[in-house]
Amino acid sequence: MLQSLYVKNLALIEETRVDFTKGLNILTGETGAGKSLIIGSVNLALGGKFDASSLRHGAESGLVELTFDGNDKRIREKMEEMELPVEEDGSVLISRRLQAGKTLCRINGESVSARQVKELAEVLIDIHGQHEHQSLLNKKKHMEILDSYCGEKGLKAKEKVAELYKAYREILDKISKEEMDDAGKEKERALAEFELEEISNANIVIGEDEELEKRYRIMSNSKRINDNVSECMYLISDESETGAGGSVTRALRALSQVADLDEKLKDHESALMDVEGILSDLYRELDSYIDDNTFDEETFRECEERLDLLNRLKNKYGKTLEDVVKYAEKKQEFLDKISDYDAYMSRLFAARDAAEENLKEACEELSDIRKEEAVVLSNKITEAMVGLNFNHVDFEIRTDRNENITSEGFDDIEFMLSTNPGESVKPLKDVASGGELSRTMLAIKTVLAKQDFIDTLIFDEIDSGISGKTAWKVSEQLNVLSRSHQILCITHLPQIAAMADSHYLIEKSSSKDNTITDIEEIRGEDSERELARLLGSDSLTEAALENAREMKKQALDFKTNKN
Repeated sequence: MLQSLYVKNLALIEETRVDFTKGLNILTGETGAGKSLIIGSVNLALGGKFDASSLRHGAESGLVELTFDGNDKRIREKMEEMELPVEEDGSVLISRRLQAGKTLCRINGESVSARQVKELAEVLIDIHGQHEHQSLLNKKKHMEILDSYCGEKGLKAKEKVAELYKAYREILDKISKEEMDDAGKEKERALAEFELEEISNANIVIGEDEELEKRYRIMSNSKRINDNVSECMYLISDESETGAGGSVTRALRALSQVADLDEKLKDHESALMDVEGILSDLYRELDSYIDDNTFDEETFRECEERLDLLNRLKNKYGKTLEDVVKYAEKKQEFLDKISDYDAYMSRLFAARDAAEENLKEACEELSDIRKEEAVVLSNKITEAMVGLNFNHVDFEIRTDRNENITSEGFDDIEFMLSTNPGESVKPLKDVASGGELSRTMLAIKTVLAKQDFIDTLIFDEIDSGISGKTAWKVSEQLNVLSRSHQILCITHLPQIAAMADSHYLIEKSSSKDNTITDIEEIRGEDSERELARLLGSDSLTEAALENAREMKKQALDFKTNKN
């Protein structure tokens, strides 16, 4: 249940908070007061599209917060599945800070994406916008409604169809790619054989290129390396008067002459002897390095050519030698396959036929479920439509078969309707007026809500195109629905407003340089005055107020009798 809505700095709203109740929550107000802005705020909090122009003039940011009573097993499970923090009391706080260029969504204090908010909203609230009933003009919506009614059984069958359809399409795509004429096969074969031979002749050793690059770098810089190593050897040898070797030798000779005179100098003498030994070993190792680093031009040329070959293969077949080897393996697989091409294609065609047969069987299963549930749903929608003051209703969900199969099966679903005795049913889009579409959608929502665990339903002007007795019937239907669901309904009809369990007035007030929209709950005489206004009274006369009281009494009598 939606417990509260908090809005700050959005359009004409400076700051407002409204607490909602169980049952039927009615929102009314003058045209232009900002009724749809309230529903728009809810949509924004739930990840709807935001435009910076929606911010209140002069405000740098806005804020929308929704607080739900999420103390329901399915909501908790969804929160845990999404790895969101779960409060002990079960409350769910969804907030969205709105700024130009960016927004920040949070669920129970944790930053989330708009996509995550929308995902959670699917188990919290169902919003019926002002023009949603127009979606009934689209047959795709008809299938969506029927599938929703089919429940878990239909969902599993539909998922199976989608999975098998994907597998079937993958086989078709593979056949399309693999099919070749004789000329094409020979061309591909010749190319594959050439590439495989080129790679095979190279006798690739993984890691060889890295070792060759190291050797090439050394050989191409050998003169510079040897010159510098030779200079180093000269400087640490005894040949140079100022070299390290000669200096250490002289230093050791000087220290040895007095080491016997003081025991403390023995350690220093030993250290110098170690240094002399290290320099001597280093000299020999560098001398050996120069011997090993000597090579002829033929060796250098062979290294260069081998490295060029490996790099050329990498440029053609992959970034690394491992990639080149894998490429060769794929070419070998291709040659193995094409050597027995007809048998290979036969296996693909057999797989296609089997996948198609499995898909058709799954489509039949889904179609049977849809046909069975379509009859039940048609009867329930018809019953609900009768309760909404349709004088005559012949409603049918027609399920025909398409020639083409899609990921949703092969069914063509369409709602058919006749509202006049003696007339045959015709497509809903061809016979229903705006008011009839609105009531049909309410009937559908009523039927679906009875098996839907979503607790909160919002209707934004569901009463479009109706009045009089029909308005009363819609009002009564909303009351019945509110026994099992929390309903928020924006309306301009007094018949519906009279049925409110909680009534909220949305008002716009203006001063010299400021306009503000606010919302507050109204009761008693305040509610009666708002009903009188909705009845079209220019002034709040006693007659208008008495009429409003009579409507409230009529609504109360209906509620009492229903209880």
